[in-house]
Amino acid sequence: QVQLVESGGGLVQAGGSLRLSCAASGSIFSSKPMGCYRRAPGKERELVAGIGSGGSTYYAASVKGRFTISRDNAKNTLYLQMNSLKPEDTAMYYCAGPPLVAPDYWGQGTQVTVSS
Repeated sequence: QVQLVESGGGLVQAGGSLRLSCAASGSIFSSKPMGCYRRAPGKERELVAGIGSGGSTYYAASVKGRFTISRDNAKNTLYLQMNSLKPEDTAMYYCAGPPLVAPDYWGQGTQVTVSS
């Protein structure tokens, strides 16, 4: 059974940084695309960033240049480094995959709140 467990969310002031971690159980992680989604209150869930098994990356336009996704396959862990955070980044963030679109597996989510 695959489990994804996020950590690293919290409250931060605008302009600050947070790093989210997603620990995956099972061997599925290291060979498959994974991603980070978020859902803000009253908004649709969106794919924020994704990473392929070989390290290729995707970023939503709203976070490009501020967020960096990476993975450590030896540790079965996905990371999302979030810099220059804005109040509009406030959302519940989820680790998910594979696949990157319409993932089969989801973490429980971690709340990120950015104060102005």
